[in-house]
Amino acid sequence: MCQISKLAERSLDADLALALSLNGRELFRDEQPLKILLMSATLEGERLSGILDDAPILRSEGRMYPVAMRWGRPFVPGEFIEPRVVQTVLDAINDESGSLLVFLPGQAEIRRVNQQLADALGSRSDILLCPLHGELDLAAQRAAIEPAPKGQRKVVLATNIAETSLTIDGVRVVIDAGLARLPRFDPGSGMTRLDTQRISRASATQRAGRAGRLEPGVCYRLWSEDQHAQMAAYGSAEILQADLAGLALQLARWGVTPEQLIWLDMPPSASYAQARQLLERLGALHGAKLTPHGEAMAELPAHPRIAHLLLRGQDLGLADMACDVAALLGERDILRGVGADVHSRLALLSGESRASRGGQGGVQRAKQLARQYRGYLRGKATQPVADPDHPRWLGALLALAYPDRVAQQRKPGGAEYRLANGRAALFSEVDGLMKQPWLVIADLGSRQGQREERIYLAAEFDPALLEGVLSEQVSVVDQLDWDEREGVLRAERQRKVGELVLSREPLTGLDEAARTGALVNLVRRKGLELLPWTPELRQWQARVGLLRQLDLQVQGDSEWPDVSDTALLGSLEDWLAPYLGRVSRLSHFASLDLSSIVHNLLKWPLPQRLEELAPHHIKVPSGSSVRLDYSEHPPILAVRLQELFGLADTPRIAGGRQVVKLHLLSPARRPVQVTQDLANFWRSTYAEVKKDLKGRYPKHYWPDDPLVAEATARIKPRKA
Repeated sequence: MCQISKLAERSLDADLALALSLNGRELFRDEQPLKILLMSATLEGERLSGILDDAPILRSEGRMYPVAMRWGRPFVPGEFIEPRVVQTVLDAINDESGSLLVFLPGQAEIRRVNQQLADALGSRSDILLCPLHGELDLAAQRAAIEPAPKGQRKVVLATNIAETSLTIDGVRVVIDAGLARLPRFDPGSGMTRLDTQRISRASATQRAGRAGRLEPGVCYRLWSEDQHAQMAAYGSAEILQADLAGLALQLARWGVTPEQLIWLDMPPSASYAQARQLLERLGALHGAKLTPHGEAMAELPAHPRIAHLLLRGQDLGLADMACDVAALLGERDILRGVGADVHSRLALLSGESRASRGGQGGVQRAKQLARQYRGYLRGKATQPVADPDHPRWLGALLALAYPDRVAQQRKPGGAEYRLANGRAALFSEVDGLMKQPWLVIADLGSRQGQREERIYLAAEFDPALLEGVLSEQVSVVDQLDWDEREGVLRAERQRKVGELVLSREPLTGLDEAARTGALVNLVRRKGLELLPWTPELRQWQARVGLLRQLDLQVQGDSEWPDVSDTALLGSLEDWLAPYLGRVSRLSHFASLDLSSIVHNLLKWPLPQRLEELAPHHIKVPSGSSVRLDYSEHPPILAVRLQELFGLADTPRIAGGRQVVKLHLLSPARRPVQVTQDLANFWRSTYAEVKKDLKGRYPKHYWPDDPLVAEATARIKPRKA
C-alpha cells in the first residue's frame, strides 16, 4: 500500500509521489495491484476520487471545538497590515482568554509587529511575545511552541509554518492577516522570487482550526466575509510555481516524461524545459537518457545543483569543503546582515569564527547537514587538485552548482553584475565583494516591486578556472554579426561562459552561407522595418493576407501564401536570403528591390487574380475610381457621399465574399458616417445626415431620394 499524507498542501514531492504511484499501479495492475491511500485535513475529494477510479471517500471528523469568527473590514491590496494586526491583538488580549496565534506573511512583518506590540504592552509581564519562523534556532522555536508559564499568556507571531506543521499548546485565539509569502520560480530567469499572496479558503480553515484544538476558540480574520467568498478554494500547487529540476531528474530516472503520467496539475512546460536544460548543463542528461553522473546525482537526497557540487567536489579532492558549502546552500543564511561573502559562513562551520547567540542554531543545523553529506560520499577523488586549501576553490564549487550564475562586474567597483544566464543582479548596499571583477552568486532573488535581482550570497571567482577544472562550462562560438556602431558585418571567434564573453579574435575567410546567415539573423533581430518597405508594398501585403484569411475561414487552407510579418520573418532563408549577395553594410538594405522580391512570392496566375479579387480601386457611380485602403479589416473605401447616389448596396470584393467598410465623406472630405450597410444608411440615417449637410453645404446637391438621384463628383450633376 502507498499512503500519502497532507496531500492538500500540494507539495511537489506529494504530487510526484502520486503521479509515480498511479503509473506503478498501471504497470503492475495484473500482478499485485497497488493500493493508494490519500489523506489530508482539507482535501479535493471528488477530484482525487476521479483519478483513482472513483475510489471511496472516507471522512473522519475528529474532535474539534467550535471556533467563532470575527470578520474585519475589507482588505485593501497594498495596505500595510501591521497597524491592523497590532490593534486586533491588543483588542483580543482584552476581550479573550488564552494564548494567541497570529499569522503574518513573513519575517519582516513579524519583526515590525513584535516591536510595535512590545512598545504598546510596555512592562506587562503576563504577555510573552514569541516569534516563530524557520530561521529561528531550536530553542526559540521550542519557546514559541511550548505552553505558556503559569500566570502568563503567549502571543505567537508566526508565518505559515504554524498552519499545518506544528501544534502550539494553549492557543484559543487566532488572528489571521490572510497573507503568505511564497516562493515562485521564474523559468525565464531560472531564479526564484518571493511573492506575497492572498491565502486560500482551505488555508484559512486550517489556520482557524488552531483555535479550537483544546476548547472553544475565536478566529479574527482581517478581511470581510464577502472577500472570503471570493478567495480561491485551494492554494496553488507547488508544482505550478516551483523549480522542477529535481522532478525532472526523478522522471528521467523513472524513464518517463510528464505526458506519460497522470497529474493533479501538469508540470508547466516552460519550467520543465528549463529544468531539463539545467540537467544537461550539469551533465546529468544526454538527450533523453540519464548519464551515469545523473544516476549518481539522483541517489543523493539533494537538489540536482547540490548533488552535482558534491560529486564533482569529491572528484577534485574537495569533499570536505563541498559538504560544508552544500550544507550552507541547503540551510537558510546563517549569517544575515554582515555581507554576502560565503567565506565568512564557511569560517563559522570550521570554527575559525563564532556565531552570535541568535545564529548558533543555524550553524549547528548546517554542521549536522554537512556530516550527513559526508556520509553519502564514499568514493575517492579521481582528479585531485594540487592545492585544495586555496580559497579559489570555493568559487569553483559554487560555479559547479550554479554555472548560470557566474557573474562579471559591469563597471570596476560597481554594484551591478551580469550573469552567465544573461540576467543582471546587484548588491543593494556596499559590500566587500564589490572589489571583485568576477563572482559566483549562490543566492539572489527579488520581491514584488523590485525590478532587479538582489545578491544575497556570493564568492569571488577566478576566471582562470575556466581553463582547467571548469573548462566544460566554456563554449567556443563563431559569431558573425553586425557592428551596430559602424553598421558593418564583423566576424569573430568568441570563448564564452553562458552569455559572458571571455575572449574574442577576428575570423577571416568566411563562406557565403555564413555571411548570408548573419544577414538573415540581423533582419530577424531588427525586424522587417530594416527592409525598404513602401506604403504600396504594405497594401499589397494586406491584400494578399485578406484573400488568404477569407479562404481559411471557409475551407481551412489557401492557395495564397502567408505574407504576414511573422511568416516572412520565419522564412527569411527562403525568400530574402538569395538577394543578399551584395549587402555588406547596413545602408545596402535600402537598395534592395523589395517590390520584385515579395511579388515573386505569388506564383502565376495569382498576380492577375490579386488584381481581380482585391483591386487597388473601385469604380463608384459618379465614375470616379476610388482607392481602397487595406491597412484595416475590412478594407476601407473613403468616398464622398454624393458619389454614391443611386448605389443600393455596399460594394463587395473578393468575388463577393468581403463587404468593404464605407467612410462616407462630406464635400470637404470630412467623415460623416461609417457603415458596412449602405442600404440601411439610405433607409434610416440619410435624412438626418442630409439635413446637416444641406445646412453646411447649401450649394451642393442633396436629393430627397438618393437611390434615384444621379451620383456626382461635382457640386451638382451636370443636368441639374
